[in-house]
Amino acid sequence: MAEHSAPLPYPSGWFCVGRARDLPPGRVRTARLMGEDVVLYRTRRGAVRAIGPHCPHLGAHFGAGGRVRGEELVCPFHGFAFAPDGSCTGSPNGTRFRGELARRRLVERDGALFVWRGGPEDGPDGAAPAWELPPAVGVRPLAWWSGELLSHPQEVMENSVDFRHVAVLHGLDTRESAPPEPDGPLFTVHQRTTTRFPGLGAVSLDQPVTLAGLGMMRLTAELPDLGSSLLVWVLPTPLAPWRTLVRFAVTATVPVPGVGAARAVDRAASWLALQASVRIIKQDRPVLAHKRYLAQPRLVPGERSIGLFRRWARQFYPEGSDAGTAVEPTGRTVEPTGGSRSGPPPAQGPSGRP
Repeated sequence: MAEHSAPLPYPSGWFCVGRARDLPPGRVRTARLMGEDVVLYRTRRGAVRAIGPHCPHLGAHFGAGGRVRGEELVCPFHGFAFAPDGSCTGSPNGTRFRGELARRRLVERDGALFVWRGGPEDGPDGAAPAWELPPAVGVRPLAWWSGELLSHPQEVMENSVDFRHVAVLHGLDTRESAPPEPDGPLFTVHQRTTTRFPGLGAVSLDQPVTLAGLGMMRLTAELPDLGSSLLVWVLPTPLAPWRTLVRFAVTATVPVPGVGAARAVDRAASWLALQASVRIIKQDRPVLAHKRYLAQPRLVPGERSIGLFRRWARQFYPEGSDAGTAVEPTGRTVEPTGGSRSGPPPAQGPSGRP
């Protein structure tokens, strides 16, 4: 398919680059993020690091034969070793130099690895992140799925406030129970889903959804009558312009007697819940692949939260970008707080379909 320029740039923020369990001590892996490779490794003592892929000596790729030796990462080409702080510690003949690895900020949260990517105005990626991810919830996902979309993280996240499509495309009775709450890099969506459970009939579930930038969405649902709970993570990672890897992670808890039986039931319930989530994203996939991103959509009554989401999302793009521009349901352009735009409205971006 022909490549088109992307109507939205890469956003800044924290983005998932893999599962923590896929990076045991001594392992070196390569992940893709925003058109570049990121090399991940874990030292023998368990420290996890993310670096630029190339050795500062002569440019060898650490992901193609690099190895962990104790707490050091060793280049596959000339054997130069590097400490966790990025400094060169030596080579087979004892030579070392002052060059350092291009380090990336990395954190572990709830069984996932996240790398920080800042915008041009933030300076090098080794600089301190502009904000931090929410604290871990203390529960690791029991079921995972990943798949690629011809889309952008903002488009994926915007579905969390597009309740009209939830009913039309997915056939779910999910509605907004209160206005969204933007709070810096966090955005909380309040929604209620009505569904039927065997023996309980129609049950309404409050499902608060928290967005942490455009790289992490976390949904929580409680079913008090059954003592059950559900956690769903949606983790979109931009691989290339208008190409995103989306990971779903799920943990369901169901009270049953016996530790071993409880773990088995929780895993089974998590896989069932994961399949429901995967069904939804597979229904979204062809629509996202062929839709056009509209910088100034014609919103209708009941879609004010989409405009609020767009204005909130603008903070993750360079100043002056048209990303996140929104309109009121009347069609009037809405500007972000504290800013104004002069001149004619920007032209609509080209198709987001590669």
